[in-house]
Amino acid sequence: MFDAEDMVTVSQAHMMADPESLGDAGVAFVEAFADLPVDQRRVAIPMITDPRGVDLSCYEPIGQTEEMANLERRFIAACQALGIMMTDTCVNYQTIMPPVFGDHVAYGDTGVVIYSNSVCGARSNFEGGPSALAAGLTGRTPRYGLHLDEHRDGTCRFIVRERPVGLTDWGVLGAVIGRLAGSYWRIPVIEGIEHTPTSDQMKHFGAAMASHGSTPMFHMVAITPEAPTLAAVGGEELAAREITAADLDALRSDFGGAGSKVDVVVFAAPQLSIVEMRDVATLCQGRRRHPDTDVIVCTSPTVYADSERMGFNATIEAFGGRVLRGTCFYQQYAREIGEANGWTRLLSNSAKIVNILGGYGYKPALASMADCIASAVAGEVIQ
Repeated sequence: MFDAEDMVTVSQAHMMADPESLGDAGVAFVEAFADLPVDQRRVAIPMITDPRGVDLSCYEPIGQTEEMANLERRFIAACQALGIMMTDTCVNYQTIMPPVFGDHVAYGDTGVVIYSNSVCGARSNFEGGPSALAAGLTGRTPRYGLHLDEHRDGTCRFIVRERPVGLTDWGVLGAVIGRLAGSYWRIPVIEGIEHTPTSDQMKHFGAAMASHGSTPMFHMVAITPEAPTLAAVGGEELAAREITAADLDALRSDFGGAGSKVDVVVFAAPQLSIVEMRDVATLCQGRRRHPDTDVIVCTSPTVYADSERMGFNATIEAFGGRVLRGTCFYQQYAREIGEANGWTRLLSNSAKIVNILGGYGYKPALASMADCIASAVAGEVIQ
C-alpha cells in the first residue's frame, strides 16, 4: 500500500462506519467477521467508533426511518461481537484516550487524524473503514505516509496576520489554509499565532483544514510538539504566504446569508465538548427558538451524560433544541432528514459542516455560536 515496506504496530484503532455510508452490503461485511469463531474475531487492540448515523433514543422525531435504525442495530451488534467499544465519537482525543507523542495509531475520522498528528504528535493516516477494521483485528497497519518521519516535515508556509478569536474564526482560518494547501501530501507550517489555542479552537481549526483541503497534519510554530522552531520542521526553506483579513473575509462570503430565513441551526462537526455544551446552554438560557427554526446539537455519549448531569441538556431542550448523542449531523442521513423536515437554509458555527452540507441539498450559512442562537430566536440569519 503506497509502497509500504512493512507494517507498523498500532496501539489504537478508530473506525468511521455510519450506516448511510455502509449500506446493507457494508453491514453484512462486518457481520461476516462477527460470525467467525470467538477466538478468531476479537480485536487485538483497543478499538473505538466514530459517530453513529442514528441516535436510537431519538430517530423518528427527526425524520429517520425504522429501516435506518435497524441497519444501525445490526452494525452495533456486529461491532460488539468483535469487541469494538461503541464510543461513537469524533472527539476521542478530548473524551476517551488521547494518543501520546510518537504513538502509532489507526484513526479514521479526518478531524481526529489531523488533531492527533498535529496537536498530540501521534502518527496516523486517514484510515478507511475496512483498513481501520483490519488494523483493529491485527494491531498493525501499513507503514507509509505520516507513520514515516520524512512525510511529517512542512511543505508549505503561512504567516497569519489576523488573530482568530472565537471557534468560528479558528475554523475559517483552518479552512483558508486547507484550501491553499489543497493536498493530502502537503503539511502546512503556520506562524503568527502568539497565544496557545484551546483544545476546542484547535479542534475547529484542524477539522476545517482537513475538510477544505484533505490535510492530515499541520505545524504551528512554537505551539505544536514537533515544531518548537521553524527550522525543526524545515520551514526556513519554504516561501511564506501571508493570510490576511481579506482571505478570511473571502471564505466567509462563500457562506453568507444575513437576513435569510433559517430552517435549522446545527451545532456539530466536530461533536461538542462539555465546554461547548455549557456555552450553548448559557446562550439558550431564558430564550426560546423561533417556531419555524429547529435546533440540533450533536455531542458524544460521554459528554451527553456529563451535560445531562450538569443541566445543560435541559436548558437547551427548554430553548426548543434537540440534543443528539453519539451522532454527527452530516453522517445521519442529512439529505433524507432535510427533506423530511423541509430544511433547506442551514446555519452553523462549524466551517467544516457548511463545507460538506452543500452537497446534501442545503444552502449553508456560517456564523458564530452567539449569532447562531440569536438567529434561531429571530428565525433569520444574523451575522
